Amino acid sequence: MYIIGIGGGTGSGKTTVVRKILETLPAGRVALIPQDSYYNDTTHLTMEERRRINFDHPNAFDWALLIEQIQRLRQGLSIEQPTYSYIISNRLEETVHVEPCEVIIIEGIMALWRKELRDLMDLKIYVDADPDERLIRVIQRDTVERGRTTQMVIDRYRDVLKPMHEEFIEPTKRYADLIIPQGGNNSGAIEIMRTYIIHRLKPESLSPDHP
Repeated sequence: MYIIGIGGGTGSGKTTVVRKILETLPAGRVALIPQDSYYNDTTHLTMEERRRINFDHPNAFDWALLIEQIQRLRQGLSIEQPTYSYIISNRLEETVHVEPCEVIIIEGIMALWRKELRDLMDLKIYVDADPDERLIRVIQRDTVERGRTTQMVIDRYRDVLKPMHEEFIEPTKRYADLIIPQGGNNSGAIEIMRTYIIHRLKPESLSPDHP
């Protein structure tokens, strides 16, 4: 098993990079573990209390569960990955069954922050993007997918995202083995990663007509 960690700021293009890598790889051979699925269970909090949570701080994540489940996958055991809703700011009852695969990709803003998690990774990647580009992407995403107004997103970016990025996320760049600038627009870096992962797969994983 080969474990890849992909970190980077909100709106940097991490999800696009992962999607473009995965869409050209054999089904069932690579599993994606989104760090967003591992936000803390907030069932005991009121909705108002949940809205006040700083989701861009390391304390917002259930690190113990994430690390435990990655360890289980490395041991060849399946997991029930939690799911999370940004609408209710809490976990859902449904889980996602994940079988151990040849390649595991862990993707999230702080995928490279916790040493215990980094130590489980064979390759660490940081997806980088200019702050203005990240802000534009966050506005586009949050207004469409998370029911926020443009002003709400801008206020949150100024008050939370930017300072948290500078304090916790940007520093994790130093742990990366590879930095991908321009996020999902960097087709060259994505192709290199796709080719690299293909070479990590067993020959029988690939169909005869797969590049």
